[in-house]
Amino acid sequence: MSFIIYPAIDMRGGKCVRLLQGDYEKETVYGDSPFDMAQKFADEGASWIHMVDLDGAKDGKRVNDRFVIEAASKLKAKVQIGGGIRTEEDILHYLEYGVDRVIIGSIAISNPEFAIEMVRKYGSQIAIGIDAKNGYVATHGWLNTSEMKAVDLGKRFAEVGAETFIFTDIATDGMLSGPNLAAVEEMALATKKEVIASGGVSQLADLTALKQYEGSGVKGAIVGKALYEGRFSVAEALVGVR
Repeated sequence: MSFIIYPAIDMRGGKCVRLLQGDYEKETVYGDSPFDMAQKFADEGASWIHMVDLDGAKDGKRVNDRFVIEAASKLKAKVQIGGGIRTEEDILHYLEYGVDRVIIGSIAISNPEFAIEMVRKYGSQIAIGIDAKNGYVATHGWLNTSEMKAVDLGKRFAEVGAETFIFTDIATDGMLSGPNLAAVEEMALATKKEVIASGGVSQLADLTALKQYEGSGVKGAIVGKALYEGRFSVAEALVGVR
């Protein structure tokens, strides 16, 4: 499998937005239509689209799911979704409408037995989203920090069959300061599974740097603000990591 670029679409109030370090008070709106943005990324060659329901993450329920389903049903690109997924009904809602991968995050901490059951039941269609703040897991739209270390959570879910982890270092997210390479590699080595890096990508060199850890298990990168700020395009990113 080649290194995959996942352009990110964070949705709040039906719009494409970016938050600075997950702070809902520090929001920038980049587009009025999540589907149009997804289509743009797909047209540029993206094989996957990473979508996040920020309202859902905060409220604990699906809010912007219609945009996700529209993208999954109309685009050739695969779609993964995170945010507000708390029940098996939520998971099935997306999978039955053609979403390829559902990301569960907060419930991996708040209800690990349920999360483990979902991993065992749906296999590779489930990704574990681990958001870390100073090495510890942050939950519920990054509003809370738990007492569990991120790598320990990763190991736990790798042992029960999780195949894909999405690792976000909150300190770098939206900052365009470069990814936390050491933390990403640590997660990959700890889980021995596929890890998708999220946060901090600001230039093509950051993607090249992440790709160097492909042998350790870092298999892709989520890119958001750098695309919206015009630092490079999806097409340029794809060429850069070949």
